Amino acid sequence: MKSFPFVLSRDWLFALVIALICGLLALINLSPVPSAETGLHARALVTQVDNSQVRVNLIVKTEDQFLIVRLLNGPYEGQELAVTNMLTGKMELDEFYEEGQVILVEYGVKNGKPANGMARGYYRLGLELMLIGIFVVLLIAVAGVTGLKAALSFVFAALVLWKVFFPLVLLGYPPIPCGLALVALLTGVITFSVGGLSRRGIATFAGSMLGVSLTCTLAVWSVNAFHLHGAVRPFAETLLYAGYYDLRLTDIFIASIFIASSGAVMDLAMDIAASMDEIQRNHPGIGLFEHLTSGLRVGRAVIGTMTTTLLLAYSSSHIAMFLLFMAKGLPAANILNAPFVAAEVVNILVGSFGLITVAPFTALVAAFLYRASMHGSVSR
Repeated sequence: MKSFPFVLSRDWLFALVIALICGLLALINLSPVPSAETGLHARALVTQVDNSQVRVNLIVKTEDQFLIVRLLNGPYEGQELAVTNMLTGKMELDEFYEEGQVILVEYGVKNGKPANGMARGYYRLGLELMLIGIFVVLLIAVAGVTGLKAALSFVFAALVLWKVFFPLVLLGYPPIPCGLALVALLTGVITFSVGGLSRRGIATFAGSMLGVSLTCTLAVWSVNAFHLHGAVRPFAETLLYAGYYDLRLTDIFIASIFIASSGAVMDLAMDIAASMDEIQRNHPGIGLFEHLTSGLRVGRAVIGTMTTTLLLAYSSSHIAMFLLFMAKGLPAANILNAPFVAAEVVNILVGSFGLITVAPFTALVAAFLYRASMHGSVSR
């Protein structure tokens, strides 16, 4: 009981450090592209709609929709502004507005008045912030300081991706080594923040990185064996047209495979490490082989559902694609042999290989760590 305040203070100190790092990440800018010059942004209520210039071809709308909106915040709150909503004919990008809806507008200033307004979509920022707030509150309410650390780890992961990994790739750094370094950093922060600076945290980190390393190796082999390239990913070709001709799209695709699976790998590694820790606490004199066997039993129980989780998570984002193939009556051989479908098969199966192997990796590392601690080599 005497060690509880120390553990608690150490948890809060770790959370404070991660919060400070998140603050620093939010301030840095490694992007090789200067920020585009934009105008002011504000919520706006659509008060009038002019669809006279909109051309409708079946379900596709093109040309311009003209709106009159009333600004709801910002320096020109309450003033009206003419806004143009450009329709490109692509339903995944276009939005069609009606009176009474609230949208985000971007505008400039001319002669002291708002002008040249452009519609930037339905206003969703408030709801997004609300969901983030509910998510953080729920985490803290359920898990206490551990939930706070988990929320900070979530923010940290998003900032590292946006502020570090993406800019480095655009700058020409190799995506695979950068991706491995990114996963190692995120895995370290997340596992040690949740699992603590202990044998449980060390076992989770080591098992996770072994699983991710195997996933990376298999991804490199599979992408070459399947004759796949990074352009199978959405917006990859558009990125080349944007002027980044030297980007290694295939390496970016490989990095995306092991980065995408790293979260599930960490989850399973933490399950195994926590189980191994609990087993050792309740049976301090357990032998190495018995401890390892118990960890593997836990791993077998979890692996089945986790691999299905990966399958559902990946395939559900392509439901429309599979429905289209079915609607066209294409045979299964044609579907599975298509490059973009083969890319998803590689994504799912290679990620699952790493997920399956992380259980024995973590159990083996944990068994040896706890065995060494019984001889005084590792402190609890």
